[in-house]
Amino acid sequence: MGFALEHGDLIDLALGAAILGTGGGGDPYIGRLMVERELDQGRRVEVVRLDEVGDGDHVIPTAMMGAPTCLIEKIPRGNEAALSLRRLEAFLGIRATCTMPVEAGGMNSTVPLLVGAQLGLPVVDADGMGRAFPNLYQDTFHVHGVPGAPMAITGERGDTAILMACDNVRREWIARGVTIRMGGCAHIAEYPMGGPTARRCAIGGTLSVCLALGKAVRQANEQHGDPFDRLVGALRETPYRHGRVLWTGKVIEVYRRTTEGFARGWVHIRDTEGPGETLDVLFQNENLVARVGARVVCSVPDLVCILDRETAAPIPTEALRYGQQVKVVGVAAPPILRTPEALEVFGPRAFGVDLDFVPLEELAP
Repeated sequence: MGFALEHGDLIDLALGAAILGTGGGGDPYIGRLMVERELDQGRRVEVVRLDEVGDGDHVIPTAMMGAPTCLIEKIPRGNEAALSLRRLEAFLGIRATCTMPVEAGGMNSTVPLLVGAQLGLPVVDADGMGRAFPNLYQDTFHVHGVPGAPMAITGERGDTAILMACDNVRREWIARGVTIRMGGCAHIAEYPMGGPTARRCAIGGTLSVCLALGKAVRQANEQHGDPFDRLVGALRETPYRHGRVLWTGKVIEVYRRTTEGFARGWVHIRDTEGPGETLDVLFQNENLVARVGARVVCSVPDLVCILDRETAAPIPTEALRYGQQVKVVGVAAPPILRTPEALEVFGPRAFGVDLDFVPLEELAP
């Protein structure tokens, strides 16, 4: 059965979403505050299971698009995603019966909750990534051949573009340019699909996973337990199954720049519990590959999560800075992200990294 989200749930969900965001997806704190405001005004957020979506339903996923660094100085107006959905409805001549996250990570786990509260739409407990990825086509919808266009893009001034494209990769390229013109981040409605398509292509239960992970870490801190042990234990009860601490150390250098609509760069983390080696993490909005010298310890589509050493609070790529004491946790991606077809879209080479994907559980600790 579905469920309604309460204020306390939002705290856990935002924390868990930031973990699955692997450094990207936008700061969920901002999204959480906007959803809380809607609840304070008497609105509700209803979540439905993926298998409750009917054959006659029209699902329109909603999300933020752009560089997370832009959100630091450019807070959303709050109604951009809802405007995108309504304007896409008008273009298509249909009415959405529910919305859904595009990615289960960062702010993009909370954007559909905001839309659901504002428009009175249920939110499907599912998404197309099981984590966060930087490009629009890097999702299971694209892998299964679902067209992402027509899509709507709305900026904080209320400008909206309706985009048609010949394929999903070109759609990403054009939409990224529009988003840059809108100030580096905007809100979108895309992948309009029927109920059978949603049930076939989406990753079910990811909002519930966010809630479970956030709750495990929060309760561990409240009870003065080990949040990393609790996090790894909670993962075992989810489709992610496997997680482990890869590295403990201090951030000694960060290189980051916002370019072409992405936050790109790398971070060096010096080992503080061993011989003083350095872990290097490459990111493009999200953390992509973690290496010690030439040895890979985790890579996409598996999750590289940089967390505060004491509390396991996730640190987004835009907030990385010298001196932070951190632990890096690797998390196995759901099996749907590890198929040969999916690896062409999500694997290291999809990001220009000449590397064969090896599952986390098969890599040496």
